[in-house]
Amino acid sequence: MNVSVLAGTVSTVLFAMSYLPMLLKALHTRDLDSYSLGYLTLSNVANAVHSVYVFSLPLGPIWLLHCFYVAASALLLIWYLRFSVHNNPTAPASPRRHHHEHHPSN
Repeated sequence: MNVSVLAGTVSTVLFAMSYLPMLLKALHTRDLDSYSLGYLTLSNVANAVHSVYVFSLPLGPIWLLHCFYVAASALLLIWYLRFSVHNNPTAPASPRRHHHEHHPSN
């Protein structure tokens, strides 16, 4: 294995590991309020277009990384559509932090 393939393999594993906590938290809490439908849709469209380029390259770590990103983006979009309070009126609202404001008296 040459240095560039080794670097690609190591970086692929590290990038995937960095995404896993986010994905697991989203699955566990079903709270995707920090995402927007526009962002998730654009991300999936960009991944689809980028696939044309990636899959024209020789098989290698970039394929694995791209497939991981495609799967992660697709899962986030699916979960957003499924669990989002905005899209599912019967879903319970996620807990919000309440800020207590102090208003000085006049």
